Amino acid sequence: MAFNFQTFKTRALTALLFVAVMLLGLLWNFWSFVVLFMVVHFGCWYEYLKLVEKMYSTKIDVVIKWFFAICGFTLMMVLGLQHESFGSSLTTSIAGLTIEINIKWAIWILEVICLLVFLFQNKQIALKAKWMSFTGLAYISLSLALFVFLRDGSYIAREDGSIIVNNGLLTACGIVLSIWVNDTMAYLVGSFIGKTPLSKISPKKTWEGTIGGIILCVIAIGFLYPLIIYSFSRHEIGSVRWFIIPAICAIFGTIGDLFESKLKRMADVKDSGSFMPGHGGFLDRFDSLLFAVPAVWIYVQLFLK
Repeated sequence: MAFNFQTFKTRALTALLFVAVMLLGLLWNFWSFVVLFMVVHFGCWYEYLKLVEKMYSTKIDVVIKWFFAICGFTLMMVLGLQHESFGSSLTTSIAGLTIEINIKWAIWILEVICLLVFLFQNKQIALKAKWMSFTGLAYISLSLALFVFLRDGSYIAREDGSIIVNNGLLTACGIVLSIWVNDTMAYLVGSFIGKTPLSKISPKKTWEGTIGGIILCVIAIGFLYPLIIYSFSRHEIGSVRWFIIPAICAIFGTIGDLFESKLKRMADVKDSGSFMPGHGGFLDRFDSLLFAVPAVWIYVQLFLK
């Protein structure tokens, strides 16, 4: 894959605005993060259901599209947020009998009932298209729910109570930076020395670029990320985790990229959308994140709790 300076320039300039918005959402506070990925969530759902329509030559009613997106958003918020207000119960009395209703479970049960009604009652949409639509709940909503869960993480504080490190923020930023570095390095390495195609699904990707991106991502994040954090917080975060997390992000992010490429090939489209010139749509921009986050979440739960 020959290096195209004009393409790289367009991608780079567009990415500057994208990076600025992402950093604002990531770093301002927790709720700016939630708002940012709420927008990402709905953008991904819109594009995903458009791909499903093209795959199966069907038409999904706009009400059903919104229903899926809202169900997914509810899943994202209920599962992702760890605040007590989202895990509270509602107590009521009926005929002298006190009943306690868990709000989370009530929401989930209601959504499952509505989704099952859609699955078995709507005859106008092909069954395969229905199941593919359901897959979006895991592919998009569950992944972003786990990202919110990771971001809403623990803090390390001084004895006087002041915060020096927010582990949730560090992990979320580490994931995003790992994906950015891997994508950039894989593109550059592949452009200059890439010769062996990685997959028929994405002919422009090469083994040289993929392996080079993974190696450079692990080195860059593993050595530089702790130094950057130390320069701001004066707190040592050097750990093997900052070599493992970028490795997970690079590997699973590449798989996520290939998965989305497969979806686009099935739908016979070049990009999932067009909101970013040179980068495509929401799914094109966040396909790596959607696969990397669940893998990092599993690693955190198994080894870093």
